[in-house]
Amino acid sequence: MPKLDAAGIEAFIAEHFSRVTGWVHIEEVTDYRVRVRLPYRDTSLRPGGTISGPTLMALADTAMYYLVLSQIGPAIHTVTVNLTINFLRRPEPGELIAEAELLKLGRKLAVGDVRIHSLGHKDPVAQATVTYSVPSS
Repeated sequence: MPKLDAAGIEAFIAEHFSRVTGWVHIEEVTDYRVRVRLPYRDTSLRPGGTISGPTLMALADTAMYYLVLSQIGPAIHTVTVNLTINFLRRPEPGELIAEAELLKLGRKLAVGDVRIHSLGHKDPVAQATVTYSVPSS
């Protein structure tokens, strides 16, 4: 059972990271999984009309951060240790969905897999493996 649901994560973000409140929308929080939606913004486009790599990386990182928070509770000092991303296909302009799955939650590190796809498409546009530091309690 998650320690934080979508409302709890959103409240935590609003309190500590108000600049990014609403950047993504949490669609689902379950045991060991989080699904978020990134609304389309023209500012996410790179020349050539595709969603930029930095946008995909930020989405993967955000999805994993929310997943870790859902499992350990509100912890301000939870930080990214590593993010490796594979760009699989060109994402067309539009909304993106990121689905994060926890692979391991240890005492010091959390490791997860994040798959990103364009809304309405099954095949992923990117896949990331993300590691977070888990603060000592």
